[in-house]
Amino acid sequence: MLRSTFFNRALSLSSCSIPCVLPRCRAYLLRRPPTVCAYSSSASPPPTSAYVHLPFCRKRCYYCDFPVVALGSSAHPDADPRVSSYVRLLLRDIAATKPPVSDSDEHPPLQTVFFGGGTPSLVPPTIISSILDALSVKFSFCESPEVSIEMDPGTFDKEKLAQMLELGVNRVSLGVQAFQEELLNACGRAHGLKEVYEAIEMVTSCPSLQNWSMDLISSLPHQTRDMWEESLRCAIHARPTHLSIYDLQIEQGTKFGQLYSPGEFPLPTESQSAQFYKIASQMLSEAGYNHYEISSYCLDGYECKHNLTYWGNRSFYGFGLGSASYINGMRLSRPRRLREYTEWVQKLEEGTKHHDFHVDAKEMAMDVMMLSLRTARGLDLRSFARSFGRRLVHSLCEGLKQYVESGHVIAMDDDRNLLTYHEFELKTREEDGVAFIRLSDPDGFLLSNELISIAFGIISP
Repeated sequence: MLRSTFFNRALSLSSCSIPCVLPRCRAYLLRRPPTVCAYSSSASPPPTSAYVHLPFCRKRCYYCDFPVVALGSSAHPDADPRVSSYVRLLLRDIAATKPPVSDSDEHPPLQTVFFGGGTPSLVPPTIISSILDALSVKFSFCESPEVSIEMDPGTFDKEKLAQMLELGVNRVSLGVQAFQEELLNACGRAHGLKEVYEAIEMVTSCPSLQNWSMDLISSLPHQTRDMWEESLRCAIHARPTHLSIYDLQIEQGTKFGQLYSPGEFPLPTESQSAQFYKIASQMLSEAGYNHYEISSYCLDGYECKHNLTYWGNRSFYGFGLGSASYINGMRLSRPRRLREYTEWVQKLEEGTKHHDFHVDAKEMAMDVMMLSLRTARGLDLRSFARSFGRRLVHSLCEGLKQYVESGHVIAMDDDRNLLTYHEFELKTREEDGVAFIRLSDPDGFLLSNELISIAFGIISP
């Protein structure tokens, strides 16, 4: 999987979209596993973010394992009955969803909406309008919500972009993926390099659009270092406010899964993939971008607010095929197949309770730890101790001690000043202890799979 615009319940290490350079280590076992104290997940605030899945695309890309509906290159989505039928179903899903019960009768308005897919820019603006209206009626919006939409080159023109912005869309995520024609063809992308530059020109010349992101993929078949550096230079020249850099993951059931094996030619080796990651970190940092999350870079103040909901392990709604919600400490996933999703919505309207997944204290601790370590801010050990117990924090520090010494894990005090290894050792013996830990950039991020595996073993041996 390349990207995670909606957070599916997945604590497996494969959910981290970066290369694992070193072999996955054995679980770190303690003779006396630390007790994870009770955590009241049901007390979490109601969602203020919503993900909306629009599964339509012209063709399925060779790496894609998302639930999508390929319409064909000659299709007209505004007149396609598959599109109109799905949107009616989606609107029923929104209408039948009950906001969580809270202490007050009022529920907070939505602060972020993310249209993902698929290729949401394929559908006509009238459909985006109807969905935003439904969300507004059901949940309302704050005064200035962040409304993001994924758009692929070749699926929109200036008029369509302007109409989207008039509806309230104020953030565009442009799926470029590569700046080489041969790589776009090798991925099965429906657009070419000409459409890439046309899309960038339209986005950058639109005065009312100040916030836009670009997606790039590394470790593609036959991709060389020169190609990767060229893509990064072209991206920097376009000057998006945000960049998402994804390492290719070969998934079963995809065309790439049938053709290739990870680490074998024509795919880059693990060491080459790691080098691509380091190159991106260096070039983008030198160009003024903040590496605020493992696969995310932004100019100052342009973090994706919607994705920060996921990294902060906060509640969110998910609507549409295969999407997931996280509400009151419960994870609820919708079916990935259209027939099952139709039946699912029908049962929701009838008031039938769907099977959901309760996140217990250990699972919550693993979620918080994993998601926090994906970010440059890292894990707030003070907050973690209040929720899950100081003993667990002490065990985590002990288990990660050698990686603090090697520089893969960075320890900080309350003012976020970096601690030396000697200071870290002393702090772990004190009552208050270390305040924050984070992974170093890029070496710690590259080793995140192993480090998270160690932490998982400590939390739940």
